Amino acid sequence: MLNVSGIQKSFGGRELFDDVSLNIMSGDRIAITGPNGAGKSTLIKIILGKEEPDAGSVTFIRGTRVGYLPQESEPAGNETVLEVAVSHEHEHDGQFVAKAKQILNSLGFKLTDYDRPAKEMSGGWIMRAHLARLLAEEPDLLMLDEPTNHLDLETLIWFQDYLKYYPGGILLISHDREFLNNLCTHIAELRASKIMRYTGNYDEYLVQRAAAEVTMAATALAQQRKIDQLQTFADRFGAKASKASQAQSKRKQIERIKEEMVEMPSGPEATMGFHFPQPPRSGQRVITLEKISFGYGVAATPASHLVEDEAAQPTPDHPPVKLLYENLDFEVERDQRIVLVGPNGAGKSTLLKLLAEVLKPISGVHKLGHNTKYGYFAQHRAAMLNPKHTVFQEAMDTPQRITEQAIRTVLGSFLFRGDDIYKPVSVLSGGEKSRLALVKLLLDPPNLLLMDEPTTHLDLASVDALIEALKQYQGTLVFISHDVHFIRALSTHVVRVEAGQLRHFGGGYQYYLDKTSQSARAALTSSSQVAQATQKSSEPKMDRKEQKRLEAAQRQARSNKRQEIQKRIVALEKEIADLEVREGELAAELEKPEAYASGGRATHINRELMKIHDRLPLATVEWEAANKELADFDGAATE
Repeated sequence: MLNVSGIQKSFGGRELFDDVSLNIMSGDRIAITGPNGAGKSTLIKIILGKEEPDAGSVTFIRGTRVGYLPQESEPAGNETVLEVAVSHEHEHDGQFVAKAKQILNSLGFKLTDYDRPAKEMSGGWIMRAHLARLLAEEPDLLMLDEPTNHLDLETLIWFQDYLKYYPGGILLISHDREFLNNLCTHIAELRASKIMRYTGNYDEYLVQRAAAEVTMAATALAQQRKIDQLQTFADRFGAKASKASQAQSKRKQIERIKEEMVEMPSGPEATMGFHFPQPPRSGQRVITLEKISFGYGVAATPASHLVEDEAAQPTPDHPPVKLLYENLDFEVERDQRIVLVGPNGAGKSTLLKLLAEVLKPISGVHKLGHNTKYGYFAQHRAAMLNPKHTVFQEAMDTPQRITEQAIRTVLGSFLFRGDDIYKPVSVLSGGEKSRLALVKLLLDPPNLLLMDEPTTHLDLASVDALIEALKQYQGTLVFISHDVHFIRALSTHVVRVEAGQLRHFGGGYQYYLDKTSQSARAALTSSSQVAQATQKSSEPKMDRKEQKRLEAAQRQARSNKRQEIQKRIVALEKEIADLEVREGELAAELEKPEAYASGGRATHINRELMKIHDRLPLATVEWEAANKELADFDGAATE
C-alpha cells in the first residue's frame, strides 16, 4: 500500500532522518512513537507530500486512497456540521449521508446539531465532524495525528472499537498508551534519526525494546573490547619490522569492526527524580455540594458543544431553559482520587467547575472543608502564564522555596531541557504552555486538585511524569480524563455522571468496568431467560434417544476443543524453550572475538537475535492467553 524508502531530512544542520524506511500493508495498524522533536509529524507531512525530503522516496500503490486527520483542523466556514461530515461529491448519495449521520451520532452529536453552523462549536467538535467524514469515506490508508485529544472517554472507547474492524490500513501518532495497546499491531519508533519497527502493541514494544537494548549494549561492549585488544597489539608492535605487517592487518580489522559497529542505545527517557512540595493537610471533609441546582441559559445549545466559557450562565433575569442538575448532593473526602466518567454532555466538566466555583449554582450550598485550598486546572489555565517570562523564570515564580537545580529537574521531566528553559513563554506552543502550567501547579500544589483533561497535548513521557508526580501528591484529587492509562494509574474512586445523577463506585477503574459490565450482563440474562422460557413452552419435547445422541456429540466437541488448546500450549512451550536456548547460544557467540573476524558474521547474529526478540514476547503472550483460555474453558465446564 505504502513504501517509504531511504528518507533523509535535515533542519538547520540537525539531522532529523537518516535512511528512514517504512512499509505499510493493508490491515496494518502502525503507531509512530518517539521523543518530543523526533520528527513524527514531519514524517507524516513527507508521506503526504506536504514537505520534501532531502533524499529518499514515498511510493503509494496506484489507486490508494489516503485520508488524513491533523492535530488541529482548519477554522470552519459557513458550512453546517453535516456539510463538514459529507463532502460535496457525496451529498446526493443517500447511503453515504446515512452512514455519516450514524457516525456523527456515535461521536456525540445530536440530531439537532446536524444543521448548526460548525463555526459555533469548539475546535474539538469541528475535529469530530472531520473525523466522521473520514470514517464514512473509508480511505485505504487512514492517517491520524493525535486523534483522541478531543474525545471524551466513552466516545474514545467507541472510536477504538470502530478502528479495530476498519477495513484499511492505519498510520497514527498518539500519546494515549491504552489506545495504542488496544489497537496497534506494530510500533515504529523514531529515535536518534533512525526508525525501528516492532511487532505488537505499545507494552509489547517496550519489552522488545528493552531486550534489544540489552543485546545492543552487550554487542557494542564486545566489539569495543575486540578493538581495544587489536589496538594494543598494533600500538605495541607497529614499530617493529618483523611485526609491522601483522600490526597493519590488525588496524584493517579494527576498521572493519568499526564499519559494523553497533551503536550504543541512547539513554532511557527521563524519569521523575524529584519530590514535589506537599500541601498542608485538610480536614476529613474536603468539599461538599448540598442541594445544588444548575442549568445553562442558552436555548437548544448544549454547553459541551460550545467554545470554553461561552455558555451563558443563568441569572434571575435569564433563568435556565433546562436544569442540568437539580438538588444535587456531592461530598469529597480527604485523600480520595476520584475520576468523573459518563457520556458526552452529561455534565462532568460542569460539575468540576461548580466545585471550583467557576460556575455559580442557581441554588444550593458550596462548602469548603477545614483548611481546604483548591486549585483548578483547565486548558485556559495556560493563559495565566506571564508571556514576558522565560520558562525558567515562570517556574521560579512560586511561593515555595525550591532550589534552581530542583526546578531544572522538574522542567526536564516535563520535557523542558537544555536551552528550552530560556524560551520566552510567549513563543511556546499550546502543549508547552499546558506542560508549564502543570509544573507551576505541582511546585505549589493546593490540597485539593480539580483537573479537567490534564493529559491533553502531553506526550507519553510527560504523561508518565505527571502520573509519578500525582502518585507522590499527598492531597485530594478530582479529575476528568479520556486517557485510560492515566485513569487506571491514579483513580481509587469512580463517579459516573449521567442525566443529572451521580453513581458512586468505591474502587478503581477496573472495578467500575466489572460492575457496569455485570449490570449489563444481568439485564441481558434476564431478557434472555424470559425469551428462552417462552420458546421452550412452545417447542415440542425432544425424543430421549435423540437427546442422548446430542449430549454425547457435545461432550465429544468439548473434549476435542480442550485437546486442541492443550496441543497449542505444548507447542508454544516448546517454541519458547527453543527460542531461549538459541538466544543464549547467539549471545555466547557474540562474546567470542572470532565473531568479528569474518566480515558480517556479527551482523547476521544480531539480525537473528532481533527476530528472536520480536517473536519471544509474542509467543509468551500467546502461551499466557492459551492457558487462560484453558482455565476459562475448564471453569465453564464445571458451572
